[in-house]
Amino acid sequence: MRFGLFGSAQAKRGGPDVDSGVGFREFVDYNVEAESLGFCSTFLVEHHFTGFGQISATLNLLTFIAARTKTLRLGTAVIVLPWHNPVLLAEQAATLDLLSQGRLDFGIGMGYRYREFAGFCMPMEEAAERFDESLAVILKAWTSDAPWSHRGKYWQFEEVVVEPPTAQKPHPPLWMGAGSPESITKVAEQGHQLLLDQYASIEEIGERIALFKSEVEKRGRAFDPMSVAVTRSINVVGTPAELQKAFETRIAARRRIDRLTLRPDGTNQKRVISDEAICAGALYGTPDAIAVKLEALREAGAEYVLLNSAGGPPSLRRFAREVRPTFADASTLEPA
Repeated sequence: MRFGLFGSAQAKRGGPDVDSGVGFREFVDYNVEAESLGFCSTFLVEHHFTGFGQISATLNLLTFIAARTKTLRLGTAVIVLPWHNPVLLAEQAATLDLLSQGRLDFGIGMGYRYREFAGFCMPMEEAAERFDESLAVILKAWTSDAPWSHRGKYWQFEEVVVEPPTAQKPHPPLWMGAGSPESITKVAEQGHQLLLDQYASIEEIGERIALFKSEVEKRGRAFDPMSVAVTRSINVVGTPAELQKAFETRIAARRRIDRLTLRPDGTNQKRVISDEAICAGALYGTPDAIAVKLEALREAGAEYVLLNSAGGPPSLRRFAREVRPTFADASTLEPA
């Protein structure tokens, strides 16, 4: 198995005595340490208008991380295409790919939080069409050397050559978040790589990987287990009381996200899951308990796991020292 990072940082808003950049700088240091511990990648979220300072300028923060690291793959999980001018986004992503010497993993999605779409004054009903059009423009931007034009429903460009070129050819790997059979099939059809969410049960993860593998092979391509990344929250704790507290914190954090997701009329309810489900998929507990869950994930077909350390750097260090050696590829055990 291979392991990377997944998650976010916080820039807290406050008065003149509050240094809002502390959370971002600590997050950069956290990624530098993760590379030294042998983690192979980091995938950052994109969110807006939350009120608790999540990462909004994902590529900017990844560029800073790129400057402080040497081998860490730099992923987005995910950039929400409907909100972005696709040509400007293609230029910014290509710049990061060049500066990092080809380390960008471009994770993309349609978005799901109502308050974010409302903040951009954009109907959620347009998300799928905007996503498809933006992706087509980005791919043309990255692969065209001659001037081209685009006149679509949402975007128009006239005789442009997008600069700079990407380091990776024909373009950085594309990762798409998906969960439903229809969306997983679409990822396979388009030849992209698959991101699976942190709340799905191990049984669901197994079913989704099996479906993706089948759809890839049905189209005459070899299935690479590393083309599927499974996100999981991790928290190494020692006592039942610590475990209970960790689960309570996780549930509260998820409920805060639910409030950003639901529309005023209560629709989009399918995103709301039970407390039990919120806890079941997490890798929480003693090192031995986490190892049992990881083994179940591996048996389900997961070989690439992205960890969001709810316990911060101490939890990640314990995982690296006490759990990871049992599961990691020998080539990834050497510090970077």
